[in-house]
Amino acid sequence: MKYPARVKIIDVGPRDGLQNEKQPVPAAIKIELVQRLQDAGLKEIEVTSYVSPKWVPQMADNAEVMAGIARRAGVLYSVLTPNLKGFEAALAGKPDEIVVFGAASEAFSQRNINCSIAESIERFAPVVQAALQAGIAVRGAMSCTVGCPYEGEIAPEKVGYLAGLMKSIGVQRVDVADTIGVGTPVKVQKALEATLAHFDLDRVSGHFHDTYGQALSNTLAALDLGVWNFQSSVAGLGGCPYAKGATGNVATEDVVYLLQGMGIETGIDLDKLIDAGQFISEHLGRPTQSRVAKALLTKRAG
Repeated sequence: MKYPARVKIIDVGPRDGLQNEKQPVPAAIKIELVQRLQDAGLKEIEVTSYVSPKWVPQMADNAEVMAGIARRAGVLYSVLTPNLKGFEAALAGKPDEIVVFGAASEAFSQRNINCSIAESIERFAPVVQAALQAGIAVRGAMSCTVGCPYEGEIAPEKVGYLAGLMKSIGVQRVDVADTIGVGTPVKVQKALEATLAHFDLDRVSGHFHDTYGQALSNTLAALDLGVWNFQSSVAGLGGCPYAKGATGNVATEDVVYLLQGMGIETGIDLDKLIDAGQFISEHLGRPTQSRVAKALLTKRAG
């Protein structure tokens, strides 16, 4: 089996990880988290989102956070923009990339944003065009690519349909996300293969949740296909809102440990990454969700 020699990780902790936290996290803490992630060697960080503070109060400080981060050459900073209004607000923060989103499940699309998959992509078309005209890269987050809390299992054809729609409006690369973490290796590979019919290998990333403890197995399954871009969240930040008490995003520390153990280059310092995870976990007043961090912190203490 020939695996990629190098993997690039996008840490989504500051945005996807923190957005569901009930307690407000001060902008200064978010800025410090971004700083620590780039100190650890992360080259891509999803920083914040420009959504209505009415819906996601945690991200109301988006402008302050984007203005406060000490940018580093070679690091890409992305933000989520759900509509043209959000995109226009995001422009002042000078993001390198914006993220638009769509679901591979019609039921999820209807429940989440009150429209069909096709309508959701149609709404994003002007946002994508505006970003490209402004010289800002565009990534598409494809949610529920293997399972949906309302529809159950999702057929690969539906994933291909969504990927095709994303491609048609000018999205440059996509994330294949197992939003509720029900995926297993073969199902994840089928979702990825359906996406690879529309996007080159370099333009596809895996975004796996660990709700059922399958995220690392699914990462390995993606590596088998040559996928070398992945998304994860420091300290496993971000629960799964559809499974009470369940973990959400796979922890970046766990993914890095797996990759390093396979001899795959990540450019990430695992010790510094664990420190970053410990920093935000202490602020949130709970232990890290990363198995690797728990093990290595225990070892350190000993």
